[in-house]
Formats: sequence, C-alpha cells, structure tokens
Amino acid sequence: MRVQTQASQLGYRANQVARSMVTGRTNTIGFVSADMENPFFARTMRGIADVARAAGYEVVIANSQEDPALERRAVQTLHERRIDGLILAPAQCEDSSHLRPLLADGTPLVMLDRAVRGLDADAVLVNNVDAARAGVQRLIELGHRRIGLLTTELPAHRPMELLAEVALDPTHARTSAARAVGYLAALRAAGLPVDRSLIGIAAYTRAGAHDAATSLLAAPDRPTALLTVDNMLSLGAYEAILDSGLAFPGDVSLLGFDDLDWTTIVRPRLSVIAQPAYDLGATAARRLLARLGGEQSPPQTLFLETSLLERDSITPVAAGWLANQ
Repeated sequence: MRVQTQASQLGYRANQVARSMVTGRTNTIGFVSADMENPFFARTMRGIADVARAAGYEVVIANSQEDPALERRAVQTLHERRIDGLILAPAQCEDSSHLRPLLADGTPLVMLDRAVRGLDADAVLVNNVDAARAGVQRLIELGHRRIGLLTTELPAHRPMELLAEVALDPTHARTSAARAVGYLAALRAAGLPVDRSLIGIAAYTRAGAHDAATSLLAAPDRPTALLTVDNMLSLGAYEAILDSGLAFPGDVSLLGFDDLDWTTIVRPRLSVIAQPAYDLGATAARRLLARLGGEQSPPQTLFLETSLLERDSITPVAAGWLANQ
C-alpha cells in the first residue's frame, strides 16, 4: 500500500509495453470503421468505446474509407501493434485472406454491420433485407404502387437475379445490396412489377444522390414514394424533393435509413428505418470481451432489431395517382 501511495504522489504510471511483455496483453482493441464520416459508424464507435473502457481497454481506431486496400493495411498495422482483439466493419464481404492471420494467431475478431463470407468469427448485424422489405410494405399499405429505389449498387439489367443471389446468403451481402433485395422482395410479395425506371443508381455523395433522385422525380411517370438505402442518399434525395417543386409529402413520400439528428429538425420530419447503431457497437464490444475472457463457443451471428419510425415524410398516395395505378 505504501508503494502505491508513493507512486501515486510521484505521478508514476505503469509502462504498458513492459506490462504486456509479462501478461501477453496490451489492453487495447482495434476498430476498423468502413467510413468514419458516416454518422452511423460514429455512433457504433461510441458504443464500442464505452463498453471497452468500462472493462479497462482502450480503443485504437482506423478508417478504411470503404477501400479494401486501406482495410488490409489497417488490419496489418493493428496486428503489429499487438492489439488484443479487433472489431471490423468490412469494406467488402468476399476476401478474408488478411483476416485469417489474426485468427490463426489467437486474436479474436468480431465483424460489425457486415460479415465476410467463409470466416469463422462472430458478427453483429441487422437483417437489412427484412428491414427494407418492411419499409416498402408500409408504403404499399399507404397505397403506393410506383415506389422508387435510390441505391448505390443494383445492376438494373438483372434485379431479379440479384434477389436470388442475396436470398441464398443475406448475411454476407453488402448493406446496400441487401436493402435493394428487400425492396424487390416486397414488390414481388405484393404482386407489383419491377420497373427499372424507378431504380436510381447514385454515386455515394450528397450531390450524387441529389442528381439521381432528381432524375427519378423528373420522369413523366415518376414514383409517388422513394426508399433510400443509406443516410447519405436520404439527405440528397430530401434536397432533390425540396428543389423539385413537388408537394412534399403530398406528391412524393420519402422513407430513409438511419435516425440521425437532422431527420427530426427538418420539415417535413423524415420517416426512417432506424438501426440501433450504438447498441451494435456495444454488443460487438461485449462479444469481443467475452472472447478475450476465454469464451470458446462456436462463432455467433447476432441480429439486432431495426424499427420503422413513421413521421411526416410518408403519407397515403394521392387519390388521383391511386386511380391511375
């Protein structure tokens, strides 16, 4: 006790590098985010950090910017820094070659938001197919039949083939592709045709989403409702509707993903499919800590629930449009 008191008075702090040589632990975990500019990942990071720090761990953060090459470099660097475990939001769902050395070395890995195919590791996800399907079903219940989709990827020439591919393995599909499949599945379940003219492919920028949504809204047989698969696309589409001169939501409804602060301060307030971003991060951190604590159970894939928050931006389809559909 006397030694501890004197050390505290002198401001002594233990050398973590020296301690790690004795314990084999650095008390650090890594988090490689797919896109730190995306508020969704900022919230997941907060969940990770809160849980990790409460358990005595610090979090080292890297950003892949959705670039697989940057992700590989970040994973290698964190591994060389002897992190105790890694949480990863993968930039792609196919290549696991850079992750297998971690697992072979005994470093636990938890995947967040997306899962890499063929990798025996824990994952914490939401069911993106079901979330988008439920959103489109609600628009159909409101009488909409011409429902547009704004996404960053969906080969317009083969949407039904994509539906079949992702249906076979929804866990390992990219987020935007899985949500597009939910859109297609809802249309099919309702007996509605897939109209390729209602599918907008946007660059993953606010301006790109604005331009793609503007094109959809300017068509003679435009959609009466739009689903956007991402918060960045929601923002661009929202601006495009305001700039279009259409009554919002009287002429066109908008349903987006992610319950961000701006969605409740704009008018009309945006209806969203909300993901539990903080809980996703916190759950991933708890899963990683369990592995660090010695849990040896088979890898788990945990699905957290989304929720449809219906606000002002979706309404029943106008009577004139319903009569012509």
